[in-house]
Amino acid sequence: MALSGSPPAGSAGGPPPGSAGSPPPGSFARTGRGARLLGGGRSGTVISTASTVVVLGALVAIFLLAPGAHAVEHAFFSPEHMWQSFIGNPQQGYYSVGAAIWLNIKMFTVAEILILLLALLIALVRQSVHPALFPIRILATGYVDFFRGVPLILVIFAIGLGVPALSLPVVSNQSNAVYGVTALVLSYSAYVSEVYRAGLNSVHQSQVAAARSLGLPQRQALRYVILPQAVRNIVPPLLNDFISLQKDTALVGILGTIEANKAAEIYSEQVFNFSSFTVAAILFLILTIPLARFTDRLIERDRRRRLAGAAP
Repeated sequence: MALSGSPPAGSAGGPPPGSAGSPPPGSFARTGRGARLLGGGRSGTVISTASTVVVLGALVAIFLLAPGAHAVEHAFFSPEHMWQSFIGNPQQGYYSVGAAIWLNIKMFTVAEILILLLALLIALVRQSVHPALFPIRILATGYVDFFRGVPLILVIFAIGLGVPALSLPVVSNQSNAVYGVTALVLSYSAYVSEVYRAGLNSVHQSQVAAARSLGLPQRQALRYVILPQAVRNIVPPLLNDFISLQKDTALVGILGTIEANKAAEIYSEQVFNFSSFTVAAILFLILTIPLARFTDRLIERDRRRRLAGAAP
């Protein structure tokens, strides 16, 4: 029988396994910042480093010992072709992949803003219970079902080739980049609206009841109580969607827009070397990896916040 004031058997002076202050046995929960990628402690660092070296060494060995390693290295990792495709040379018929990536960034930025606004509007319409909005809810539901079901590349073709053929004033005279961004907004808004709806539904009804008890009108309750909590819950999945959006701006190149992927394709067709695609891939990684790590950080912070709130 344990004495008063002494820790229970097996606790080693800390909280018992499975308590709110420590992760349960066998769980993947992390107890500190330093254990995010490594196993924890000096031995975990040594083991993780050794296993990483072994895995990377094995991959490099497989590549170098392959019969066609030299040909692949020249076709995809030629330093000369990588540099030439990065800087470009319009006089020889190819564009700079490094300069073209800025169009991807601009398309992503514009599309992201429009998607956030349109998706929120669609989500609010679908969540509304007002009888007068019934036909609009039906249209919003059909919109989401349609654009979630049709592949993005087909939407880009339909917008980029169909709208100019209508010969409408102003609308049919836009650049291919505008049509590409329009297709991205239409398609991604359907997905993001469902993320918004999940966030709105995640707000506990007690919060809504509390807002009503304070006498807040429905619009103010939505604006100051429900939406802030919903947005906080959906930031990580939203960022994951925008990582995909960043990559999918490359699909706009099928309309002839000279973005990074299209510039890489033109270079490869001119010189019969694929190193330009490697350059484009590296540039996209430079854009997406920081956002991916930022998303992981937000998810981890949200996890700690929830665990702290669950503690007695």
